[in-house]
Amino acid sequence: MMILKMNKIEKNFGSTFVLKDFSLKVNKEEILCIIGPSGCGKSTILNIISGYLLPSRGEVINKSKSISYVFQEDRLLPWKTVYENIRIVNKKVSKDEIKALIEKVGLTGFENHYPLELSGGMRQRCSIARAFNYEADLLLMDEPFKSLDYNLRFHMIDQLIKLWEMKQNSIIFVTHEIDEALLLGDRIIVLSDKPTKVIAEFEIKISKRKRSLKDKILIKIRNNIVDYLIR
Repeated sequence: MMILKMNKIEKNFGSTFVLKDFSLKVNKEEILCIIGPSGCGKSTILNIISGYLLPSRGEVINKSKSISYVFQEDRLLPWKTVYENIRIVNKKVSKDEIKALIEKVGLTGFENHYPLELSGGMRQRCSIARAFNYEADLLLMDEPFKSLDYNLRFHMIDQLIKLWEMKQNSIIFVTHEIDEALLLGDRIIVLSDKPTKVIAEFEIKISKRKRSLKDKILIKIRNNIVDYLIR
């Protein structure tokens, strides 16, 4: 079942067209990963979906009841603790539910710390927990693991899968890292340089829990994605 559709979208800034005749579909309860060259308009796509930007032409059909957004930077409130930053977007959930989210992102013991007392990676993990606490049925994630080191990035992929299994929302996940997309995505779309269009799409039917980057199927998809990106 479709939750969002972008139909023949155009977006220009002056004489520069970032998107032209761009179409995209997102299904309910799927993780859609978007990969493309720097500056091709990945963030622009998310901003149009969120309503922050209006398309110059075309239509966005959004059947979600609410949208949550994880940016490249954490955007936490500096005067509130980890617990308070997560709770502020949804005060209906119980204390135990918030503690469970904090545990999922590896911040147990830091509930009463303020953002300035945390590393960049810890702040970003807090922002991810906050986004899930909002309980939106559509979650936009713009390179959320960019500030994390290699080992922590793979730990957070595992935690994100657990959070997604718990909430069963739809996620649009923008990344430059092919491995992240291979481990997370139900579908992966590859974008061209601007004016941006979808140049390839890959569906992965392997259970997220059973995926390995050494799997022959994922290796083949990875090689195909690389071929598209370096053309």
